[in-house]
Amino acid sequence: MNNGKSVFGCLAWLGLGLFLATPVSAAQLQVIDASTGEPLENAVIEVQIPDASPAAGYITQVTQRDATFIPHVSVVAVGSRVIFPNRDTTRHHVFSFSPAKVFDLELYLQDTPPPVIFDQAGVVVLGCNIHDHMQAFIVVSDAPHIVRTDADGRVTMPDLPAGRHALRIWHPRLDDTHQRWWEGQITQGETRTVALDLEARLPVPAEPSALQERFRQALQDHEGS
Repeated sequence: MNNGKSVFGCLAWLGLGLFLATPVSAAQLQVIDASTGEPLENAVIEVQIPDASPAAGYITQVTQRDATFIPHVSVVAVGSRVIFPNRDTTRHHVFSFSPAKVFDLELYLQDTPPPVIFDQAGVVVLGCNIHDHMQAFIVVSDAPHIVRTDADGRVTMPDLPAGRHALRIWHPRLDDTHQRWWEGQITQGETRTVALDLEARLPVPAEPSALQERFRQALQDHEGS
């Protein structure tokens, strides 16, 4: 009996040792503007974990209110469905010709169109063919950990396993194509700050921007095909 208890005790300690050898602890990250030191809200962080499953898809929405997309930046897992309710008294025509998702929701007011399925990872730029100033972004991710910074540019990732993991950060102002990511690594339990070199923030132009012109030309080409 004593030998049995000793063996059981050794196994218990061995199991505890293995558990302690692979701890889970929060990592904290702040994203700032390299030129000003200001915190960056709406920065999207992906963390890749070997052999971890991607986050599951879900249903969310991007609302149109006061001729604005709300939220400005959405983060969804691959396979998610997004609905685009119009809460304005004017019609909108929501579309995107981004490589990750091409879709076109023709003029509508109160009747919300069926959900759009986002089945490919990438950054999707939204536009409205009626209101040139309207723009928003949907970041579609196949990473197991996807988070977005708050107004202080901060996020906490509470369930990273031990070790160093590939890290990617995206922000709408990283470049004018909206497709570039900052890449690095992060360690379980680490607290760090990442400074991004951003494109200059420009005033809203009186004329359509180059991006809006590309939207418009792409829509014309799509309708003519």
